[in-house]
Amino acid sequence: MSAPESSLVHCRELTRTYGSGRSAVHALRGLDLDVGRGELAALVGASGSGKSTLLHLLGAMDRPSSGLVRVDGADLGAMNDSEAARFRRERLGFVFQFFNLVPTLSALDNVALPARLAGAGAAASRERAAALLERVGLGGRPDARPEELSGGQQQRVAIARALANEPALLLADEPTGNLDRATGAAVLDLLQELVVERGLTLIMATHADDAVARASRTIRIEDGRLS
Repeated sequence: MSAPESSLVHCRELTRTYGSGRSAVHALRGLDLDVGRGELAALVGASGSGKSTLLHLLGAMDRPSSGLVRVDGADLGAMNDSEAARFRRERLGFVFQFFNLVPTLSALDNVALPARLAGAGAAASRERAAALLERVGLGGRPDARPEELSGGQQQRVAIARALANEPALLLADEPTGNLDRATGAAVLDLLQELVVERGLTLIMATHADDAVARASRTIRIEDGRLS
């Protein structure tokens, strides 16, 4: 079945099972999902409901047991390891709860890293990184290492890094989960603005009510199925 033209994410009969026999864990059970371009979608559900599994499949970090997962026209389940790694580098952006910055690199070099890994030159990568740091409000801290930045500032660096290769899809896993309420609200403001101004699609796994309230759509998952 072909995806609707407006869909960036298209999943059909998507399953992911870990193990086999009586010990098998059915993390996803025949899930159907379409997410349109430019949507800010909140992915919600209890721990163990399948949120992380779905993010891993959409992020080309895992493969389905059966069914189809297509992102921006690419069949992720059909990719080999090197193809999946290239897809992650060049067409996806990731934002994590604990930032996952490289501690030995400056803010500028953390943001420039994805472009360098994708083959861009050093000067061009750093120039783009500087512009992204400016956009997220950290233009004055390019040389700061992660340990010299607050949690909110580290998350802003992580968001800038996620945008380095101009992805169509941004995946965020509890992006405010390690921040206080005020700092988290500022990060959510930034993510909302970026979705609008850059035409991004953002799928954000979250337990935070204020994050859900900002989403244009809520995707609820329970026992591996949409509810």
